[in-house]
Amino acid sequence: MTRRAAHVAIRGYQLTLSGLVGRQCRHWPSCSAYTDEAIARHGLWPGGWMGLARICRCGPFGTHGIDLVPEAPPPRAAWYRPWAYGRWRGTLTPPPLCEAVEERAEEAGLPASPPRRGVSTFR
Repeated sequence: MTRRAAHVAIRGYQLTLSGLVGRQCRHWPSCSAYTDEAIARHGLWPGGWMGLARICRCGPFGTHGIDLVPEAPPPRAAWYRPWAYGRWRGTLTPPPLCEAVEERAEEAGLPASPPRRGVSTFR
């Protein structure tokens, strides 16, 4: 019930105020989408604190880039230490696709990248 109310409030913000403020966010997904997913995945209390920490990181001198909701809350988090749910600095960005492919290729015993045959130059 409370998760649904939070979802409706966030969706209302996305459809009304977000358009007036500007739909530019330093992260992907946007802060409102991040908060909505965190609440849906972890509940109102932990997800709300995760969303608040994300909004605090979204300032002019804050982080930027891909920042996904963690699969599980941090192990040190507890209901009586709500600040421990949030990641107040940095992002947990996944590696770029090419590095992830190279790591899997190395694990499988394959060459990480195809051999280069030559470099063409235009004159």
